[in-house]
Amino acid sequence: KRYSMVETVRVLHVDDDPDFVDLSATLLQRENDRFQVRTATSARKGLDRLATDAVDCVVSDFEMPAMDGLEFLDAIREEYPDLPFILFTGKGSEEIAAEAISRGATDYIQKTTETDHYTLLANRIENAVEQDRGRQCWERADKRRRRILRRITDGFTKLDGNLTITDVNDQTVEFVELAREELIGKNYRTLVSDDSDDRLLEAYET
Repeated sequence: KRYSMVETVRVLHVDDDPDFVDLSATLLQRENDRFQVRTATSARKGLDRLATDAVDCVVSDFEMPAMDGLEFLDAIREEYPDLPFILFTGKGSEEIAAEAISRGATDYIQKTTETDHYTLLANRIENAVEQDRGRQCWERADKRRRRILRRITDGFTKLDGNLTITDVNDQTVEFVELAREELIGKNYRTLVSDDSDDRLLEAYET
């Protein structure tokens, strides 16, 4: 199913300044009434929150005691490799931004003295969560497709628009006596003899 625009988006905002993080939660929820913003005042408390609460996106400061934003990101990626993570900091740099992205951050936003950057942050959160939920839907559909392929007894070949083979099931491998690795990427036309009826190919292309 497609991502619903009425679904709740659960945000965890981590910053060592309790006043700032409370203000941020208020402003983000004002920007988007679907947001439920939880807060933590250290990376360690943030990890504890992740262990107990369902979270769709993490927003984190960079400069924090004991564990900074990049170390926090590393710890999250060990347990939650795909969870959207946005580094939101006022003391960063292009080098920190590049390092954050290379270590798996979804996005990087520089804080400003103006409150309108919360509009940008809210949009980035929404986009990141929408993409992540879309990925999850695709993965669930792909798992269902693979279960079906394992169960059916006929040979099944998946082709793209150019008739290149993108997937086959075990029955096809057994029938053509070629390994799956040999079939993937091969064009279907090369498996059809020159004197065979080409109506199937014409119908498929149509």
